Amino acid sequence: MTPDERGFDRHMLEALVCPITKAQLRYDAAAQELISRPAHLAFPIRNGIPVMLVDEAREIE
Repeated sequence: MTPDERGFDRHMLEALVCPITKAQLRYDAAAQELISRPAHLAFPIRNGIPVMLVDEAREIE
């Protein structure tokens, strides 16, 4: 497994789900976020580590 240029391992995405809906997440490389469309939340990735805390997530449309 090779991390991409920003340090996030895309293969980790296969193991992660939204903590609220348990739905699959979409990786947004430009924003360095994991997107949960069903929950309307974007979880940040900091220093290559996904922050899967609802309090840290950003609401999206």
